[in-house]
Amino acid sequence: MKAQELIRVLKTTLLEEIYEYDYNRETNKLRLTHRSINKGIDISIPPILAKYETKKEQAIEEVVYTITQTFQAMEKENAGAIDPASSVYPVIRSTSFPLKSNEGNRFITKDHTAETRIYYALDLGNTYRLLDEKMLANWNVRETEIRERALFQVRNLKNSYKKDEVAGNIFYFFNNNDGYDASRILNESLLRDMKKLIVGDMTISVPHQDVMIIGDIRNETGYDVLAQMTMHFFTVGTVPVTSLSFVYENGDLEPIFIMAKNRVVKEKEEE
Repeated sequence: MKAQELIRVLKTTLLEEIYEYDYNRETNKLRLTHRSINKGIDISIPPILAKYETKKEQAIEEVVYTITQTFQAMEKENAGAIDPASSVYPVIRSTSFPLKSNEGNRFITKDHTAETRIYYALDLGNTYRLLDEKMLANWNVRETEIRERALFQVRNLKNSYKKDEVAGNIFYFFNNNDGYDASRILNESLLRDMKKLIVGDMTISVPHQDVMIIGDIRNETGYDVLAQMTMHFFTVGTVPVTSLSFVYENGDLEPIFIMAKNRVVKEKEEE
């Protein structure tokens, strides 16, 4: 399937009477604008085509669902059906993630590590929208208040996990499918509680937004396993964050670089 064929297929479900299509050949992105609310989203074509090679029609169904849910959320927001006070969460992104929206508005962010940055999102049910300075101005809310609300919300998330043992090392997988699994790295009380379970080195990985992996690394093989595991999750994630892991010591996160088999280099984060 090629880009133009994909667009033709989308038009059979997402009708042109409702959506305006604008395909940029140079960037290989499709701009979809909902005519009634005059808001749009950009869709990168290559990842969809790549998924189509293996998932066929399911890949089309998934993108249509995502687009539909996103615009429904925008309609709710326009109608004032969302309460910002109880619907703001932090989300973890790579430091290479854009700092401004497509409209040129600065996103609300906070520094985290050399590899990660905190953004803030308005939860809209099946999706969310990253907060920018224009939205805060409309709400007449300060950035500090948004950060406090978001941190409170992430502390209230359920923290179920699955446990696995590999070569004598223990790994805890947080995958609650709520969109905020990586955000749990900001829950200090959770990290302190997990630290009590750890016998060896405590590592934390957020390879993509929908998983956080806490490792109890008890031997050198554990670091090799960790490197392979995080790279796998990083490559398959819908929103990749970082393939690096962190050692959690005394409340601090130290990135670890696994250079070769059984060789680990730690680099202290700058304060």
